[in-house]
Amino acid sequence: MSKNTKMTPRKPEAHLIGRASWLRAAVLGANDGILSTASIVSGVAAGGGSHQFILLTGLASLIAGATSMATGEYVSVSSQADIENTDLDRERRELKANIVAEQEELAHIYVERGVEIGLAREVSRQMMAHDALGAHARDELGINEITTPKPLQAAFSSALSFSAGSLLPLVAIALSPEKLILWVIPLISLAALILLGAVSARTGGTRLFPSMARIALWGAVSMGITALVSHCFGLQP
Repeated sequence: MSKNTKMTPRKPEAHLIGRASWLRAAVLGANDGILSTASIVSGVAAGGGSHQFILLTGLASLIAGATSMATGEYVSVSSQADIENTDLDRERRELKANIVAEQEELAHIYVERGVEIGLAREVSRQMMAHDALGAHARDELGINEITTPKPLQAAFSSALSFSAGSLLPLVAIALSPEKLILWVIPLISLAALILLGAVSARTGGTRLFPSMARIALWGAVSMGITALVSHCFGLQP
């Protein structure tokens, strides 16, 4: 009886891990935008700044923060990409110098993961025949197309999300009476953080309440510390 060597076509599965890189940058940027801008304008308002001056300060915070976040993300992610490219170049040289040793190295990796030695060597041989560098990148270095650093994407996500987060306190300031600014800013900011937690949970496919509670709790702690410092320096609402 002959074995059927044909495989049924694989249906691609929709995984969420591919969103991790840009989602992390987006959530971090929005969170920083809300908290930093809210804290800065709250301090200026507590110091007696005019409505117009508070708005101008918030706008300056938005521009400076967005460019800083974009630059920081681009530089850090580019550094990660440089390290990965260096490792890949080294792996290319090792494959060119001694492909037999590299094949055995890959087999040992599979053995450590529970594959029988004979089968591990056969898998290593076939994987390297198909794509030697790709096999070592994935299984030896842990590099794949999903986790590959994308500097421009990270920078754009951070700048855009920081700007979006910063706009919320600014809109609250613009629409609220000057006497209520010190109350409106933290309330609107906390509501925005809860909404951000919900959006990130839905986008990442995680549980809703823990994400909302986590970001709201630490956001409240952050704003509370800012208020306490202002109080210690005599800046009371």
